[in-house]
Amino acid sequence: MLHLDQLHARYGDSHVLRGVSLSLASGLALGLLGRNGMGKTTLIRTVMGYVPAAAGRVAWNGRDVTGQAPERMARLGIGYVPEGRGIFPNLSVRENLVMTARAGVDGARDWSLERVLHTFPRLAERLNHGGQQLSGGEQQMLAIGRALLTNPRLLILDEATEGLAPLVVAEIWRVIGQIRDSGIGTLIVDRNYRAVLAHTDRAIVLEKGKVALAGATAVLAADAGALARWLGV
Repeated sequence: MLHLDQLHARYGDSHVLRGVSLSLASGLALGLLGRNGMGKTTLIRTVMGYVPAAAGRVAWNGRDVTGQAPERMARLGIGYVPEGRGIFPNLSVRENLVMTARAGVDGARDWSLERVLHTFPRLAERLNHGGQQLSGGEQQMLAIGRALLTNPRLLILDEATEGLAPLVVAEIWRVIGQIRDSGIGTLIVDRNYRAVLAHTDRAIVLEKGKVALAGATAVLAADAGALARWLGV
């Protein structure tokens, strides 16, 4: 479904991604791990078209989509929940949700407003509240729900649990598990490597913009030495 071939990206003179290659098959979950500043968010933003690729290729279902605009990537079936959530504070919860609602690329509408509200009951209780009136956890639920209403084939989650209370974090991971079980592919970045490994099929670890470690999550989870070396845990 998603394939990166020797992807490079720069911020000015800073060479952030240095030849990253990975593949994610339809319906599977991939964890993206690494210490701060190793290129995880840059990789996601390069895939989505927010950061131009300096070299290499991004392919989606066999088509070269390198450098496509973010809105084009969304129309192709990629949902994106960015770090920082990116909700509209002056719109109500309902407005934030319905503004993105559409059928998927195959015409399916598996995720409706009703299903999102059933998945996140807190949002159902706050439909008429403004985005700025929500707690951090509720804003994160709103950001995920908004992405699901695009009926994506792949959902990218960048630090979906950062800064949230433990009970809310547990709720977010529960929903991520449901999303994975529904057949939507997921690409997950999160500082909690144990939770990432528990909710993905494969994972890669980035070190200074390169793939330092890759494999099935069960294998990586059992390799405490490698995790300690590359993640500092």
